[in-house]
Order: sequence, then C-alpha cells, then structure tokens
Amino acid sequence: MVYLKTEVKFVNLEYFIARRVQHSTEYKNSVSAPIIKIATAAIAIGMIVMIIAVATGVGLQKKIKEKVSAFNGDVTISLYDRNNSITTTRPISIYQEFYPDFKSVPEVSHIQAVATKGAMIRTATDFEGVILKGVGNDYQWESFEEFLIEGSIPDVSQEATSKDILISDDIARRLNLKVGDKAPTYFIKENEEPLARAFTVSGIYDSGLAEYDTKFIIGDLRNIQKINKWNDDEVGKFEVFIENFDRIDQVGRDIYVNVPQIFDAVTIKDQYRTIFQWLALLDSNIYGIIGIILIVGIINMITALLVLILDRTGMIGLLKSLGATDWTVRKIFLYNAMALIVKGLLWGNFIGLGVVAVQYFFAPLRLDPSTYYVSEAPVYISWWQIALLNTGTLIICLLVLIIPTYVISRISPVKAMRFE
Repeated sequence: MVYLKTEVKFVNLEYFIARRVQHSTEYKNSVSAPIIKIATAAIAIGMIVMIIAVATGVGLQKKIKEKVSAFNGDVTISLYDRNNSITTTRPISIYQEFYPDFKSVPEVSHIQAVATKGAMIRTATDFEGVILKGVGNDYQWESFEEFLIEGSIPDVSQEATSKDILISDDIARRLNLKVGDKAPTYFIKENEEPLARAFTVSGIYDSGLAEYDTKFIIGDLRNIQKINKWNDDEVGKFEVFIENFDRIDQVGRDIYVNVPQIFDAVTIKDQYRTIFQWLALLDSNIYGIIGIILIVGIINMITALLVLILDRTGMIGLLKSLGATDWTVRKIFLYNAMALIVKGLLWGNFIGLGVVAVQYFFAPLRLDPSTYYVSEAPVYISWWQIALLNTGTLIICLLVLIIPTYVISRISPVKAMRFE
C-alpha cells in the first residue's frame, strides 16, 4: 500500500520534478548545461532553416506559376495544329458552348479569347522580330498589372481599334523605344506585300520570363482580325483560368473532354514542361532540407538527453529507491526534453518568421531573373505549414527520444546510490 501511494505521488510530481531539474542551480552549473544549450540552439537553427526553405521554395513556385498563368491562362483551347506554331493561323468562332461561361466545368473561373501574329518592329537604327498578342474586352488585366513598370495598359474597350501596344522592357531597350514612341510594325503575309502598321508604345512591362519578354507585344485583337481578314467573331484560341491550380491536371482533362473534338486543350504544365519540372525539383529540395535538419536536431537532442541522464544517475537511483518505476523516471526526462524542444521551436519561429517578414516587406535578397525568372526572392508561407512544421518536429523528436531513455531501466538504484 505504501509503495502504491509513493508511486502515485511520483506520477503526480513528474512534471514538477522535471522543471526543478531544469532550473536548479546544480543543473545550470553541471557538465550537461553547455550540451543542453547546444541542443536547444540546434532545434532553433533547424526551425529557422526549415521555415526559410519552405517560405522561399513555395514562394518561388507560386510566383512563377502566377507569371506563366498570367500570360497563357492555365489551359489553352485551340484547333489541332501539327506545326505547334506559336502564332495562330486558323480562326475559331467565338460562338462556342464553353464561351464565355464554361458551365460544364465549374472549376473554370474565367475564359478569354486571344490571337497571335508574327511581326517585325523596325526603327531608324534597328529591327526586332516579335509576336503580337491580340486581346479583347474579356482580357483579364488584373493578373498582368504587376508586371507594368512604365506607362499604361492599352485600352481595347473603345469602339475604334486601338493602335496602342504594350512592349517588354527587353524589347524597349534593344530598339531604344520609350512610352509614347511610334513603333513601325510589319506583318509578313505569304505571297503578299508586308503590311505596315504604326503602333504607339503605351506601356512597358517586365515579367522576368525570358520566354515572353524577348518576344511578345500586346495590343488590340481587332488588329490581327483585320490583318488576317477574319470576321469580328473569329479569334485564334481561348485561354482558360481555373480556381485551384493544384488540380490543374484533373481540370485540364475535364476541359478536354467537354470541348468539341476539333479542339485541343493543353495545360501550361504540358506547354512548359521544363519550367514545371524544375519547379517540381524544388519540392524534393525542401523535403531533403527538412529531413537533414530533423536528423541533425534529433542527434543533438539524443546526445543531450543521454548526457543529462548520465549526469543525473544519482537522482535516478534515489527516485527508484523511493518506488518510482522506470517509465515514471523516463517521463521526467522526456518532459525535460520536451521543454527544451519547445524553447528551441519558439526561438526558431520568432527568428525564422522575422527573416521571412523582412524579405517579404523589404526584399533585400535579390535573384538573377535569367536563372530564377524573378528579380527578388519571393516568400510565401501559410499558418498550417508553420503548425505542421512545429507539430511534426515536436512529435518526431519526442518519439525518437523514447529510445535513449531505455538507459534508465538499466540503472540499478544500489549502484547509482554508490556512484553518487
């Protein structure tokens, strides 16, 4: 009966004893104190690295996906073309069941009609081959406005055909064009004289995507319709935007099934495989970094816990002699380890989120756009990712730390008391 009461008493005081051990003067001056501090610092540094890795990796993926989607939509619907040409040569009537509302696929948020045409801009000193992308009233400029660095977006809503165009900063520098300058543009037609059009530069954009910045200018769709001698209700293709990019593969298949057989529906992941394969590698890098950090943190915590156990051998013997079971004593050290892990996580979150916030608001870290498609390191992290990182780290560390506490069961109370 006395043994049972003593054991219950120790069960109720496990956490209290763990805290007393952690904050005692003897503990702070013991051999294990510097090792404990190193282990706590390792957890904090590991959390900092994991937060930064997730924030920059996910941010870069999200930003590049948004850029590619802004130019192409998430899915492109066009006539089958064996030549896979960027420019559209055969017209499509806008009178389709899926336009302007794609009711058969509810995940579609917007659809717009566009056309493209190869051309050449020639100035007094130089010339440049470009692709004119014609857009209409349904064009979603909101996703494009962040790329505008000078001037304004062409107004294609007027009754008269607009002669304003939007050119990239790359093309503007090579042709020495500025906002308000005339851009004499020539369209080559088979077996016909080149058609000249006098466009005016209304704005300059910079997306950071070389695939677009070196080629595309944007203007009124009606210019292409007139050059190609199309009717007012004929366009080159349709660009489709979806609500959830994570489901682009499934939604792309649904769109393909729900359009007439003469049309092809291709997702931007299929159109730009190289970019998205590179983005997929970022996931592997993030998982690899998290795995390595967890291994290092676990090794440090195991070392610290073993040192703490050996440093407290006498206390373990005393508790066992008073009736405490092995599991009771092990839980005392696990509580202690949990407190150290939580302390490291709190510091890691504070510093890690602080670094992410500085990059988000001030962007001190710059990147080479020709390599990373962005001029500054984008960061993005959600609260559920923070919660998952912290919860996962705490649980994994505690589960692994159960193993080294088995050393306690091999400590004899008699020998421990003699050792003390």
